[in-house]
Amino acid sequence: MHALVTGGAGFIGGHLCRRLIRDGHRVTAIDNFDPFYPKAIKMEGISDLSRRHFTLIEADICNTDALLQTLHAAEVEAIVHLAARAGVRPSIEAPMAYERTNIAGTQSMLAVAEQLGIETFIYGSSSSVYGNTDDVPFQEEQDVGKPISPYAATKRAGELLCHTYHHLYDLTVYSLRFFTVYGPRQRPDLAIHKFARQLLTGQQITMYGDGSSRRDYTYVEDIVDGIVRALDRADAVEDKEYEIMNLGGSETTSLKDLIHGIASSLDIEPTIKQLPTQPGDVKQTYADISKARRLLGYSPDTSIEDGLQKFAKWVHAYYEDRPVLDV
Repeated sequence: MHALVTGGAGFIGGHLCRRLIRDGHRVTAIDNFDPFYPKAIKMEGISDLSRRHFTLIEADICNTDALLQTLHAAEVEAIVHLAARAGVRPSIEAPMAYERTNIAGTQSMLAVAEQLGIETFIYGSSSSVYGNTDDVPFQEEQDVGKPISPYAATKRAGELLCHTYHHLYDLTVYSLRFFTVYGPRQRPDLAIHKFARQLLTGQQITMYGDGSSRRDYTYVEDIVDGIVRALDRADAVEDKEYEIMNLGGSETTSLKDLIHGIASSLDIEPTIKQLPTQPGDVKQTYADISKARRLLGYSPDTSIEDGLQKFAKWVHAYYEDRPVLDV
């Protein structure tokens, strides 16, 4: 299989490219190296990938004509669309930028799929679409009409566009709702990486709220396994289908317990500075993964304890011979 991975140099994208190549597939990655975080961090994550099986294209996913010209002879069989502006809080500050990348960019990639005859489209959605509901665990059939951040709204809009293209052009489309992904090479703005840097530099941990908010933290390799299983299903089913599926760890951890867990993994005693809850933050996320289990055979097997130990091992090695990024 030849897979096109947008956001292929990013956190999840880099891990996915590595897994697909390891499984014997050919991968073309698209990334625009947005300055949201340093390009060097992304390049380190993919620098060792085999050039026989891996091609990197630096491009803007919104430039449909340029992508069609670049990819017209590539014989891509599936698109995994992970490229997006990420983050709830930054989306409140720059909503128009999120609209362009996350909505127009998804529209562009769907148009690329349709015009090049690519019949499989995997869309990286988000648990943020569920909003601030108290109805847990989150099920795919729940109402998701009340997002509480521009980021969440753009992710839901992407799901709707995916359904439209499935209906009009008979694409197999799986919208996969990711739940708080973490692990080695995690983006530096994400909580676990940020907390680790604060601990390593002797700073206080900045905790928003009273620490009771809960998240379904999902180890990156479990997310990647779910994506690969979705690609396998698309290749196996005869009829074109559209499905939304949760990919999570299916267990929750409080923010306070997370902080103490990463501190314990690094063997550093934390001091915590409590700050007000941030706009756009939801109280909890919790994935019902029964649909993904049934359709994909998805079965995450990395506990938060094991995942934090793996992350701590990586973060120690990563910062052993370089300065710790500013928090």
